[in-house]
Amino acid sequence: MPTEGIEAVFLETHNWGRAAKFFQALGFELEFATDHNSGQLRNGDGPYVFIAEVPEDTEPRVRIVLKVADADAFRPDPAVPVVTPFEATTGPGR
Repeated sequence: MPTEGIEAVFLETHNWGRAAKFFQALGFELEFATDHNSGQLRNGDGPYVFIAEVPEDTEPRVRIVLKVADADAFRPDPAVPVVTPFEATTGPGR
């Protein structure tokens, strides 16, 4: 079963303001900002980017959110090396 594309990119950074300005300079618009150094940006109808600031002693990570029709039935093609197990990010209890 194929995906329906990328729904979102989650980025962690050590400087929320600088990262947000970088994406705004690329044409992304701020959809909302939280009061704890994070927020969501989008460029047109494409995937959104959620940026969260993490402490200096934490290594920033990047996560890609793939959209699928049925998360329970989704199985990546064996040609796709899975280095982090897939997990549902929306739906009941999320």
